[in-house]
Amino acid sequence: MSRSVQVGPYRVGGGHKPLLIAGNCVVETLDIARRTAEVLIKETADRGLSPVFKASFDKANRTRRDSHRGPGLDAGLEILAKIKSETGLPLITDVHLPSHCLPASQVVDILQIPAFLCRQTDLLEAAAATGKTVNIKKGQFVGPEAMQHAVAKIHEAGNQSALLTERGSSFGYGDLIVDYRGFAILRQYAPLIFDATHSAQKPAGRGGVTGGDRRLALPLARAAAAVGVDGLFMEIHPDPEQALSDSANSLDFDLFSQLLDQFERIRNV
Repeated sequence: MSRSVQVGPYRVGGGHKPLLIAGNCVVETLDIARRTAEVLIKETADRGLSPVFKASFDKANRTRRDSHRGPGLDAGLEILAKIKSETGLPLITDVHLPSHCLPASQVVDILQIPAFLCRQTDLLEAAAATGKTVNIKKGQFVGPEAMQHAVAKIHEAGNQSALLTERGSSFGYGDLIVDYRGFAILRQYAPLIFDATHSAQKPAGRGGVTGGDRRLALPLARAAAAVGVDGLFMEIHPDPEQALSDSANSLDFDLFSQLLDQFERIRNV
């Protein structure tokens, strides 16, 4: 069992209710964010899960330069602030630069370090300095043992609220593999979140645009529930095929509900 940390209004890890991070890959419109947040509230109302709304104001790591990145820092945070005001949901968003951390921390409850940036010391320390929870996504190129050093950078900067997120490992052939052996290792360092939808990606699998198979998120999440995790992460959208980022592996609202049902049944056993 992992240690527990305070994450916004929730206690996560150490046997507390699992965190559920769900939302849009990138901030699109206020209407889409609002519809998604409403479903997140509805689907967690009678389940033993602690909901957090997720959307990124910028996706700086898109494969192609002409791929949609998002509305940017100011416009993205404005929409996120409205979602928080209307729903009361805690928020999480990606930060890519140290200069993003302070303004983002004034709106969101969790700062997320993208997988490709999980070793960037300046970014980790700037995120930690805000006092907000820092969710570090494990790099696709990093073994689980190496993530103890990323967590140590947060702790040594004076912030004890760190999370780790597993999102699969890449072997350079356009696919991701989830090694469930690493879950027990990662949970030694921080509460562990499993990213069910990014683990179903095929990076750059659509001619320079990320592909994937959203149906695989369900069995991957079931396995995570059986092995043991402190939370789930997934991207959902009212119309995934029209999503501006990660359309192939985002879940529609029906699949989202099915996944939560299956995760809860296995976890309760």
